[in-house]
Amino acid sequence: MTDTATTRALAHPGLDEIRLETVLHALSDPIRLSIVRDLAATPDELACSYFDLPVTKSTTTHHFRVLREAGVVRQVYRGTAKMNGLRGPELESLFPGLLDSVLAAAAAEEARLAR
Repeated sequence: MTDTATTRALAHPGLDEIRLETVLHALSDPIRLSIVRDLAATPDELACSYFDLPVTKSTTTHHFRVLREAGVVRQVYRGTAKMNGLRGPELESLFPGLLDSVLAAAAAEEARLAR
């Protein structure tokens, strides 16, 4: 049971509302892709403050909102922290192999550009 005194609900799309084009749009931005890569690297939820992004706080909020509304991440308040978790299993059930392919391509691009 969730303690409503320490959590506030945020709207998330149900599985039937998540669309491929919206997910692809959310993943097309380098900042959002870096957030997803960090979330994919850990089974834990991460606070928004964990991410050291080269943008303003309001722009960071925008990026997280795009990811949440696309169905890529799940966000929940824990106290004053907004925690983020990747909706990997849900995305895998809708679009098999998509997230793994995008993450592998991002890692390959990072390696190629580092050479």
